[in-house]
Amino acid sequence: MSFKQNILTKLSLRNRPIEPILIKLLVWLGVIIVWYIILTFAVDMPREYKLRHSADKMRGEYELLSERYDSLMLVLDNVAERDQNVFRKLFESNPYELESDSYKGRPELYEELADMSNAELDERLNAMRATAQLQESKMLKAFDVMRLGLSDLGTSIENIPAIQPVNNRHLTLLAAGKKPLINPFHRAMREHHGIDYLVSEGTPVFATADGKIKSLSEKNSSHGKAITIDHGNGYQTSYSHLLDIRVKKGQKVKRGDIIALSGNSGLSFAPHLHYEVIYNDTRVDPIHYFFLELSPEEYQRIIRIALSSMQSFD
Repeated sequence: MSFKQNILTKLSLRNRPIEPILIKLLVWLGVIIVWYIILTFAVDMPREYKLRHSADKMRGEYELLSERYDSLMLVLDNVAERDQNVFRKLFESNPYELESDSYKGRPELYEELADMSNAELDERLNAMRATAQLQESKMLKAFDVMRLGLSDLGTSIENIPAIQPVNNRHLTLLAAGKKPLINPFHRAMREHHGIDYLVSEGTPVFATADGKIKSLSEKNSSHGKAITIDHGNGYQTSYSHLLDIRVKKGQKVKRGDIIALSGNSGLSFAPHLHYEVIYNDTRVDPIHYFFLELSPEEYQRIIRIALSSMQSFD
């Protein structure tokens, strides 16, 4: 080949079009992209396969746990209903409602306290302690004023009911207060006009103030054997469901004298003493008339006991 022909050949090769080569490259690139997409969405990699099957397993376990939770809630509801029925049968009263207003807001309060720092808790505790001390101081002053006022009454204080009618030194015998309670015979809420002491038959019953025996009831009425004492100054006291009466009508008695023995006579659910204080023909709460033998702390405690009662015994 001559030198001239060689040069012409090289020039012809340089002038060949490059479009077919570029098209081929683009086609192969598209094929690669398509295969990558297919492999990505159609075939799981080992890690993706593991994660996918792990999620499926967790979903199945969650469904099983949900079924078990529903089953357990059904069982708990049945147990709660049976417990309430047993409570009603044994005590003939409605059980406490944990969802009542007194229990609402407690979770929020607990969360608020949990989020507080020690310094904030100490500050709140100190504030509560100061408030309690202030209230206690006010109560003690009021109690002292009451004692001074009673001392100024002189001998007339002996005619005011001021002790408990039975020996209840530890405050454990009070069973029902003066408030609407469930009647054990009618099984409905009814006003309870006095207080009930759950004492055994034959327990000594004391006159709570000086006075004169106004009336005796030996008949088997709803109150059973009962005594009413007139103390003067508008005060009267009554003692019901007695076993034995130790006084006579018109007899004068002193505070602390044994006037009867407690029993279970009349319309009585169990052996107990029903005690009432009447002032100017109105039944008042006897809880507030034990000031000669109770300290302020014992007074607060017996009030809480009376408020917690749910059922009367007559």
